[in-house]
Amino acid sequence: MNVLGIIASGAAALFITVVLAKGVRRTALRAGAAHEPGARPSRAGVVRRLGGTTVVLGVGAAAAAGTGLGAAGGSGRAVTGLLAGAAIVAALGLVHDVRPLGVPLRAAVQTAAATLAVCLAGLSPVAGVLAVIGIVAVTQAFALLDTSDGVLATVGTVTAAGLLTCAALDGRAGLALPPAVLLAGLIGFLLHNWHPARIRPGACGSLFTGFVLASSGALVLAEAPPERAAWIALPVLATVAVADAALVLVSRRRAVRPLLQDCGDHITHRLRRLRVTVPGVAVVLGLWAGAAALTGTLVYAEVLHPAFALVPVTGSAAAAVALLRIPAYVAPPVTATRRRPPTGTVPTGTVRTGTSLRPGSKPVPAAPESPAPAPATAEPPRTTSGRPTVPPPPTGRPAVGLTADRS
Repeated sequence: MNVLGIIASGAAALFITVVLAKGVRRTALRAGAAHEPGARPSRAGVVRRLGGTTVVLGVGAAAAAGTGLGAAGGSGRAVTGLLAGAAIVAALGLVHDVRPLGVPLRAAVQTAAATLAVCLAGLSPVAGVLAVIGIVAVTQAFALLDTSDGVLATVGTVTAAGLLTCAALDGRAGLALPPAVLLAGLIGFLLHNWHPARIRPGACGSLFTGFVLASSGALVLAEAPPERAAWIALPVLATVAVADAALVLVSRRRAVRPLLQDCGDHITHRLRRLRVTVPGVAVVLGLWAGAAALTGTLVYAEVLHPAFALVPVTGSAAAAVALLRIPAYVAPPVTATRRRPPTGTVPTGTVRTGTSLRPGSKPVPAAPESPAPAPATAEPPRTTSGRPTVPPPPTGRPAVGLTADRS
């Protein structure tokens, strides 16, 4: 395995990502100050569109250079297909950041990019179909992690480290190159994405990160030796992303919410409701992903029995069930809006005192009525228990007469 080539590619990815991220941060601040003079700069628009491009350009350029210089070894064709598919998905995410696209179009483009990567990798038809399904699902699951500062970069860094270790155990340089450069690029991006985040990955960076991780895992799984339990060890690396996606789908299904509409019900949102800080959420999910990555790597290395792979899966399922009990929806969804009638009119089909309206008739303006004076002998309002209610004392006067009034 060309270790020096992989290290040089990773260092290049780290350097390029850090430089680009710093430039994007300055550009976003200047653009926000120019659009809102005299006010606090609004970074959301520019940062959300440009934040993820730093990871894409840094990782893509370093991986392409490493492949051209022979760091990919005999897997150069597979790495080229992976990078081509990742570029397509990144372009899709960038367009979606600028102008949101429909779900069918995004799913079709992601499927086409995964198919391109699988075809250039030379997988069999059955393995290729399963790989395409897995790549699209895992890519979308990782894209959903972009809900809090530093979460996607932290979980992606830990997952990439696990994939790099698994590929290095077999001595396959081509399969180790993509996770290595992604690991370095995410570290450089995390320097500016940690809370308070200066830049955010957006759809461009999150889809790119998920696609590279999912495609690398599929290629490592396809070329793993038969004696390794790769079929159960590698999927464990994506436990956090899959658990978050499953939690969201189940929660929205139970609450009769749209499945594809963001409702603030991810793991990050529920941890925040438990008073966990924003950096604490990233640390918790990073440790969660680290436990899953360590278990999967040890199972792949044949240090642990394959049955141990069920430990992080079972623990993640139990944690998801526990988090499901935390309320995530403040108000019920609004299905339809009812227009209030104008002031002084009576809705169609209602009956007012002294006047009857036929069904389908137009509203009749209400005549102004003077409030009737309250009779002197009117009985004071009473509570549900039958006792008369007592108004609060006037402002500025002591409440010493309440007891006498009640008696």
